[in-house]
Amino acid sequence: MPAPYSYDLRQKVIDTIELDGMPKTEASQVFHVSRNAINLWLQRKAQTGDFLPKPNHPPGNNHKITDWHKFKAFAQEHGDQTSAPMAELWDDDISPRTISRALKKIGFTRKKTYGYQERWKQQREEFIAQIEQMEPSRKGWFTSMKLA
Repeated sequence: MPAPYSYDLRQKVIDTIELDGMPKTEASQVFHVSRNAINLWLQRKAQTGDFLPKPNHPPGNNHKITDWHKFKAFAQEHGDQTSAPMAELWDDDISPRTISRALKKIGFTRKKTYGYQERWKQQREEFIAQIEQMEPSRKGWFTSMKLA
């Protein structure tokens, strides 16, 4: 959104029109301001008594989760569930996406571990024993390769 015209310029334009009697069209050409802008400034002055620009406040975000300590405890308790059931269990009416963003904000990750060390302990020990019994090659792994 572009910045509003300065208050000083607005004052000069309005004073020129009201005090000097310059027509709006001519004032718009002299000050390089659209005639519609001048009309809006004059309307605002008639309504409020001044022609200040409207405050430019972008719409804020209405946070659904405000008690982060409570949410951390909730996430530790229900962390094994997906975000959809967690959203249903939360006190307020929130979406699963909100739960997901909040989990990310508190640093709660759901990284999967694909291999558990306890899973194939016997096979791992046998493989390590087999490797220890192998004789190392004098020239290394490239001895089997035929060099051209």
